[in-house]
Amino acid sequence: MDEVKGVYKVKDLSLADEGLKQIRWAESRMPVLMALREKYSKTKPFKGFKIAGCLHVTKETAVLIKTFVECGAEVSWSGCNPLSNQDTIAAALAKQGISIFAWNGMSVDEFYWAIEQTLHIKPNLTLDDGADLIFTIHSKHPELIPDIIGGTEETTTGVKRLRAMAEAGALKYPIIAVNDAETKWDFDNVYGTGQSTLDGILRATSILIAGKNVVVAGYGHCGKGVAMRARGLGANVIVTEVRPIAALKAVLDGFTVMPMKEAAKVGDIFITATGVKDVITEEHFKVMKDGAIVCNTGHYDVEINLVQLKKMAKSIKEIRNNVEEYLLKDGRRIFVLAKGRLVNLVAAEGHPSEVMDMSFANQFMAQLRLVELFKKGKKLEPKVYEIPPEQDEEIAELKLKTMGIKIDKLTKEQKAYIKDYSAGT
Repeated sequence: MDEVKGVYKVKDLSLADEGLKQIRWAESRMPVLMALREKYSKTKPFKGFKIAGCLHVTKETAVLIKTFVECGAEVSWSGCNPLSNQDTIAAALAKQGISIFAWNGMSVDEFYWAIEQTLHIKPNLTLDDGADLIFTIHSKHPELIPDIIGGTEETTTGVKRLRAMAEAGALKYPIIAVNDAETKWDFDNVYGTGQSTLDGILRATSILIAGKNVVVAGYGHCGKGVAMRARGLGANVIVTEVRPIAALKAVLDGFTVMPMKEAAKVGDIFITATGVKDVITEEHFKVMKDGAIVCNTGHYDVEINLVQLKKMAKSIKEIRNNVEEYLLKDGRRIFVLAKGRLVNLVAAEGHPSEVMDMSFANQFMAQLRLVELFKKGKKLEPKVYEIPPEQDEEIAELKLKTMGIKIDKLTKEQKAYIKDYSAGT
């Protein structure tokens, strides 16, 4: 382990050169964020501001971090998942002088220790994925809150928890819900999660997806993307849901819908994407086929109850990287991928750079909005705020432009017609 106390702690600084190559590749795939970097590096609007970040340490995240730094910010970072940090990227960032505390395979204690280290800079802004950083500040370091002008949250689970905090009156500074931007959830969550989840399963197992019964738990944006991509690889997709409207959408999209206790009997591969605990439990493990594969693409590792599975097992052993075989007392084998954590980030590289381009452009613009409001003397109340629709449109337009795609524009007459409530048939 390489460490300079209070500055960085990473697994191996000698991995930095490989990390730099990966970051350069990501930069070539993220034209929207790079355009924002070019524009704002000239004026450095973040000069004098300190950002504490807690988000998966990937090549795409590195592009975001470097963009903040080049636009004037001081940054200190930790990973938001103990198994998703990429050691090559962490080494590259540390070597470039960026304060980072992240390595792959952290224990839970080390994970929270790393978050604590990022707070040494006494941040003015926070950037979170899952809200662990925000919770740490609120519960352990409330003395930092008066100097924090606001923060952003990247993922569905975190936004839900922060809204609950706000409703309970427990949230002490404003948060912008980046996850709820249309150019985030309708692309990152759907196309990013869909592709990267199947990528993680394939890298971990090298199995044939075609012909398998793939059970997707949850038909939100992430589950929808996973179901779509699994079907594209030839799987028979079964969806489980608790929400009638989501279940109905899955039915009309052509998927089989049934309760998990029924799906457990026929599934070959199980993928949870709900953000809720105990989606797959002992009652389901009891009826699963010998050889069933179980994994999670929700934020936390609680969707699959591994405590119950462990009690049912005669032995547990790793038989491939990121594949653990639970041999049950009745002789059946259940294979768990990535220790029940995010299979797309633990067993693969996370979402493709092209889709993270829009998500992280939203992060940059949301942080910039907080800074600009502060400079104007405007203070937001401690609530969870939406991304402005104009920002969504601007990012989508930029993305299309970088793809060389042009679209039509409304004429003056069409705009007038839309607003003319008196126009009849």
